[in-house]
Amino acid sequence: MTRLFNDPAAFADEMIEGFVAANSAQVRRVTGGVVRSTVSTPGTVAVIIGGGSGHYPAFGGIVGQGLAHGAAMGNLFASPSAQQVLSVSKAANLGGGVLLTYGNYAGDVLNFTHAQEQLRADGIDTRTVVVTDDIASASIAEKHKRRGIAGDLTVFKAAAAASEAGYSLDDVERVAQKANDMTRSFGVAFTGCTLPGAAEPLFTIPDGRMGVGIGIHGEPGIDETDIPTADGLAELFVTTLLAERPEHSGDRVAVILNGLGSIKYEELFVVYRRIAALLGQAGLTVVEPEVGELVTSFDMAGASLTLFWLDDELESFWRAPADTPAYRKGSIAATAQDTREEALVERVEISPASAESQLAAKTAYLAIEAIAAVIDENVDELGRIDAVAGDGDHGIGMQRGSHAAQAAALELLGAGAGAQTLLERAGDAWADRAGGTSGAIWGAALRALAAELGDTDKPAAGSVGAGVQAAKNAILGFGAVVGDKTMVDSLVPFAETLSREIDGGARLADAWTVAAEASTAAAAATADLLPKMGRARPHAEKSLGTPDAGAHSLALIVTRLSRVLKENQ
Repeated sequence: MTRLFNDPAAFADEMIEGFVAANSAQVRRVTGGVVRSTVSTPGTVAVIIGGGSGHYPAFGGIVGQGLAHGAAMGNLFASPSAQQVLSVSKAANLGGGVLLTYGNYAGDVLNFTHAQEQLRADGIDTRTVVVTDDIASASIAEKHKRRGIAGDLTVFKAAAAASEAGYSLDDVERVAQKANDMTRSFGVAFTGCTLPGAAEPLFTIPDGRMGVGIGIHGEPGIDETDIPTADGLAELFVTTLLAERPEHSGDRVAVILNGLGSIKYEELFVVYRRIAALLGQAGLTVVEPEVGELVTSFDMAGASLTLFWLDDELESFWRAPADTPAYRKGSIAATAQDTREEALVERVEISPASAESQLAAKTAYLAIEAIAAVIDENVDELGRIDAVAGDGDHGIGMQRGSHAAQAAALELLGAGAGAQTLLERAGDAWADRAGGTSGAIWGAALRALAAELGDTDKPAAGSVGAGVQAAKNAILGFGAVVGDKTMVDSLVPFAETLSREIDGGARLADAWTVAAEASTAAAAATADLLPKMGRARPHAEKSLGTPDAGAHSLALIVTRLSRVLKENQ
């Protein structure tokens, strides 16, 4: 369990602050994460990595010469927001384009993709390579659905070394993709992990048993077995990975035996002793193996094995020197960067708003205040539901996002903003602070709703209904459909019922109440569904009997908002 923390909500920020203070020779803090504090070659490709905190040394610990140029660092087990990725990418940009590379998780994909679109709109050529090395998370036929775990390092290292060698963006992207194609990983765990302030681990494994096929966000494994001997674990690792040897692979492999947080290095060395022998018996030559903690899962007791199949090009990049806070290889010269910068104060423009829209903005603020309150009341239960087959961070993420939205909305209300401006900026604050899938979804939803309300007219029931429909469409654009066991299962019946009731002449508050009842019933019905998207998908059967956390939180929110509308209509 986590013993040393202050406010759990501030843990990630305080961790980053201390990490930078301890490693200022290699990294400096920027909005959204860290970048190199040393001089990089102008005109080369900037390799930007990232993900949630809780995986140290991933991701900030591998920023430095010879490895990443910057890392966007989200909250614990939550992807960084698009704004964080954008900020880090611009701070690290060297003029040769940007490669974004990260593990394949829904929130990361949403937010990094949005950041890529913004970077391209700003004239910065940007590419993406998503890491998919975890063979337990999907079949080889659906390799694109696999998670990224400790194999992140092989892809990041190859891409960064290619950049240091002066490769073009096209070729850095090619190298990163080839590295991903040639990387396979498999993990196990003996205990779950416990986030700061949590009373229980995200999941548990019975004493004497081992979770097989474990992820790095507390996702339960795909199977359980008795705990083997160290040699038995080595044999499981090697046999499993060699069964999925990539096509056209040679006889040279880089090896990473990775500790997930609580396994002692001495234990890893005992396991590696047998791994090395087994690989030798298979006719393979091991090239510069790594044994230790490279991608962790907070305090989880577990380990993973990664095999990175090498050709001449990939081997040269694997052997290339690097100097970062947590990963060093060879010798590399670095010059400190002049980081003296003028303080930049961003002026926030408030669009002119009519008195009617300012009054509507007050109701919008009360609605956001109510959302934050209902999330606070249910944060533990939302986390418990999410932990059944996911990573258990839904409640915490919704809490961070809603409180950030409330703070932004309060400031804008005092500045005389109209309903559109207040909701847009609140959505941006939600997305930036929450990160993850829920942050991206709620940010998009609030912005879509805001566009229908405007800053001039008093919002009528029809415009609110149209706004909810626009929010629904924005969320459907992320790819989920009814039946996937997501927030969409609760949202679609809510939006459709609301529109039908408004079109039938019902007052907004009455229509909203009927729609909230439909949303609540639909959210409860998700208990009978199997998840088809997100981190819960590989553990679909575990979630039967439990509703989807996103659908449930939406139902709680729209039900509470019925009260706000009745009191302010």
